[in-house]
Amino acid sequence: MPKIPAVLAPRRKTRQIKVGSVGVGSDSQISVQSMTTTPTTDINGTLQQIAELTASGCDIVRVAVPSQDDADVLHIIAKKSQIPVIADIHFQPRYIYAAIDAGCAAVRVNPGNIRQFDGNVGEIAKAAKDAGVSLRIGVNAGSLDRRLLQKYGKPTAEALVESAVWEASLFEEHDFHDFKISVKHNDPIVMVNAYRQLAAKGDWPLHLGVTEAGPAFQGTIKSATAFGILLSEGIGDTIRVSLSAPPAEEIKVGLQILQSLNLRERRLEIVSCPSCGRAQVDVYTLADEVTKGLEGMTVPLRVAVMGCVVNGPGEAREADLGVASGNGKGQIFVKGEVIKTVPEAEIVATLIEEANRIANEMGHERESGAPEVVTV
Repeated sequence: MPKIPAVLAPRRKTRQIKVGSVGVGSDSQISVQSMTTTPTTDINGTLQQIAELTASGCDIVRVAVPSQDDADVLHIIAKKSQIPVIADIHFQPRYIYAAIDAGCAAVRVNPGNIRQFDGNVGEIAKAAKDAGVSLRIGVNAGSLDRRLLQKYGKPTAEALVESAVWEASLFEEHDFHDFKISVKHNDPIVMVNAYRQLAAKGDWPLHLGVTEAGPAFQGTIKSATAFGILLSEGIGDTIRVSLSAPPAEEIKVGLQILQSLNLRERRLEIVSCPSCGRAQVDVYTLADEVTKGLEGMTVPLRVAVMGCVVNGPGEAREADLGVASGNGKGQIFVKGEVIKTVPEAEIVATLIEEANRIANEMGHERESGAPEVVTV
């Protein structure tokens, strides 16, 4: 029987929408998004970056539309992108219609800074419905409606949620329901509280994000903390890890968060000890070299790189492939059995060779129709 990995909580039940070919909601797997950093008018540069994101595992990509020139090239990018394109709209409502006409899969609207947004909801809803385009109502702490800032004094969780629920109700009054909602804040605590409150008020699909999370290290920690809390409670249907880093790094972090929670099938997983005074080999270098040597592996493979006899044999035995190192040599384990002992200088090459052999066998098993891991 296929193995069903454990999750911490069932997904919160939501309505289902489509972003192009990607389903969003509790009936679909959680999708991972990023945003291009190129000027959208740089068509080739933008498409190249989308191709890199696609190769990294990105499901949906967002592009900025700050000007008419950007809106004018959307139809080319939407047509040639390998994954669904979301147009990111601020300030000018006319760009919403341009994005819909251009064939974008979805449009992100920011009700806090689009001029006369509420008065245009009926027209926007009609245009999106006629074209089969979904929307994201993107409420952001940095651009919250001035009236709510005056009411709450600052962008609190309650202020973010009130804005989102109000805008959702306007679209629903026009019988438009194909939208997801985000309530982003740069503080993970405020962000978590906002999403918890929002999840309790309706069945909308939710896009998770810690906005302006910061440079790669800080942003990864903040996003992993906030996403881990919410996803472990079943809240969240699509995510973006916002980093001051190349967009592909956002995808790597996002996928790793989902894999760590068994919300995506795990691929390569390196289990390695933090090293200590007991270690008799350079664990840091071993783990780094094995990781680099196996980069890009797509089958679910757990590799243990261990440096001493205390936890090493046990961890190596539990992994698909592992090494317990010490005294200038390493015992190589495959599926719990020692298959050979090699000199320390040969550990990395041996692990890479065995990993590729196992991965090749696993790939053939899949092609022949053997059961795959069921993701949740």
